[in-house]
Amino acid sequence: MDKDGIQVRWDGGLKFSADRAGRETRIDGDEGIAPSPVALMVESVAACAAIDVVVILEKGRQELTGLSVRARARRADTAPRYVKGLQFDFHVSGRVDEAKARRAVMLSFERYCSVYHSLRKDMELEWTLTLNGEPAGGRD
Repeated sequence: MDKDGIQVRWDGGLKFSADRAGRETRIDGDEGIAPSPVALMVESVAACAAIDVVVILEKGRQELTGLSVRARARRADTAPRYVKGLQFDFHVSGRVDEAKARRAVMLSFERYCSVYHSLRKDMELEWTLTLNGEPAGGRD
């Protein structure tokens, strides 16, 4: 993040605009026109982990041709409705060794993903891996 940080501006209702170095992100507490703050956080964890997986697999000389991550959050029933658990389904395609793909996901969450490591330590984490359309295990 740059030294000037992020500027958040209220746009009325529960809508906000965040600006960082001239790049704008829309935020909507009602999720009518943009993601909510919690949705953005979950998206950030998913993107952070996906980046790690790509970097790890590429360094391992795996021939990755596709990667997508489906993310879900389980929230507390009462205020402050914090995120109690996250579940990620990684779908990897290409000439990728299953053990290396599984290890890449595990390393992301255990060591590298700074967004995940910035969250509550008591939050539950589940993930699965699908490699070339076939279930390849995970951590649930």
